[in-house]
Amino acid sequence: MESISHDWKWQIANRIATREQLEEYIELTEEERAVFDGELPLSFAVTPHYANLTRNSEALRKTVIPVGAENNVGTGELADPLGEEDHRATPHLIHTYPDKVLFLATTFCSTYCRYCTRSRMVGKPQLNLEGRVPSRPPSAMNQSEQSPALQKYADTFAYIEAHTEIRDVLISGGDPLTMTDSVLDELLSRVRNIPHIRMVRIGSKVPVVLPQRITDDLCSILRKHRVWLSLHFIHADELSPETQEACRKLSDHGIGMVSQTVLLKGINDTPEALKDLFYGLLEINVKPYYLLQCDPVQGSEHFRTTVDKGIELIQSLHGHICGLAVPQYVIDAPGGGGKVPILGKEQLTRTAEGVAFKNYLGKEYFYPDQIG
Repeated sequence: MESISHDWKWQIANRIATREQLEEYIELTEEERAVFDGELPLSFAVTPHYANLTRNSEALRKTVIPVGAENNVGTGELADPLGEEDHRATPHLIHTYPDKVLFLATTFCSTYCRYCTRSRMVGKPQLNLEGRVPSRPPSAMNQSEQSPALQKYADTFAYIEAHTEIRDVLISGGDPLTMTDSVLDELLSRVRNIPHIRMVRIGSKVPVVLPQRITDDLCSILRKHRVWLSLHFIHADELSPETQEACRKLSDHGIGMVSQTVLLKGINDTPEALKDLFYGLLEINVKPYYLLQCDPVQGSEHFRTTVDKGIELIQSLHGHICGLAVPQYVIDAPGGGGKVPILGKEQLTRTAEGVAFKNYLGKEYFYPDQIG
């Protein structure tokens, strides 16, 4: 079994999805056991690889094991905090920024983070939004329907082709790197064949939770299509030998990587924790890109620090860590205003319920901030 466990398909086939399976890896508290007796508001699953990491890391444990606080809906929390559904152009496409689109290729993740912005949909069937789908030009229909694997994306390809202002496609979900090599290769080929697309990115946590997936064949596909990876790291305890090997392999194949780190209370909200993580990322050729204020998704209040805390943390890094290791601290403006870099407290207007700030268009948005 030891040799089989290094196969990524084995990891997915044997992923942990019940309390009984989890208890084979981790000793649960009574509170944690009790949570499984009710209905979980967010899908639960974790790979054996990542479950092993949680044995010696309280920080990682908190991010994947359900707790009762998930059932509490705090002030200003929403099922769709970023207003993605209001910008859904096709069943698989979100168009918020003028020149960028979010391509939701799958709802499947090998491991589900408990603070996930898309907890409304991950691990669940793709939303059916018939009636909101634009008509398809015959040429786009014919190209995509030649492949059964891509047929469900026909409307998305047609939309991207029709909107020549789009330059950047971020493929996310779910986690696209859990798709098979052949489907991913076809999908990337189809996107790259659209003349006005200049940037293709994939959002993924696979190198962390499923590093066995990073094979030479996968790296060759990503390199062929000139893909950048936007990876999700939250703590230095995730930098296992397998993850370091996976990222170095990606780097050796010439694949650019950046990291988006969600700021989480009691997990990575100290200067020391962030420094350890960001230096560790640079050592495996991953550029720390964003430090994200945790989105106000339903049931996330126990994860969220104050915005003032985030500002203090990012300021504590300047001058005390390599400049390359310092990411931008941003709030993804609730309601679909996009990511807003937060440089200082003077940028914010504070109320009793939270903070207001302006995005790149000068429009004001509100984040429900905790006090103290």
